[in-house]
Amino acid sequence: MDFFYYPQPLADLIAAFSRLPGIGPKTAGRLAFYALQHADEATGLSKAISAALKDIRYCSICGNYTDSDPCRICSSPKRNREILCVVEQSRDVVALEKTGEYKGLYHVLHGVLSPMEGIGPEQLNIGGLLSRLEGVSEIVIAVNPTVEGEATALYLARLLKPLQIKVTRIAHGLPVGADLEYADEVTIARALEGRRPL
Repeated sequence: MDFFYYPQPLADLIAAFSRLPGIGPKTAGRLAFYALQHADEATGLSKAISAALKDIRYCSICGNYTDSDPCRICSSPKRNREILCVVEQSRDVVALEKTGEYKGLYHVLHGVLSPMEGIGPEQLNIGGLLSRLEGVSEIVIAVNPTVEGEATALYLARLLKPLQIKVTRIAHGLPVGADLEYADEVTIARALEGRRPL
């Protein structure tokens, strides 16, 4: 997008929007003009962002985003403290919680191993994981089934197995409603590996 035609503050606003993930230059321009035309909504958005940046922090136990420390999940007496689910990001905790099926605790890594991007074990919250294994009987690894996610899962499995803790991986395969004919080979292979009796 050519910013030459815009006043500098508007060009800066468009540029700021375009740096957000999934927002291209045209959408950034539409958002900037919308913000200018709807000042009350833009001011509310600005206040919400400022409040989140001020009040949200990492839980000192699990690494999830929280407004109280420890977070509500870590401090809940109703959670099963023998099971720990390891996820990539805080948004993964939300996805798992929405199912209502998992009753254990979480640990957020804040990424996955990616040597190409310079992300090794030291850049992830692995040290925090190792410091909270007392009383844990099972680690559920629930990172995404990407190349980096699989490398992270294997790394964690090798790290944890000597500690006599059961290490499991969430199943991967065909989503409900999917057609076999349109699924790729890796997805079908994973579905076959994760099959269970009826």
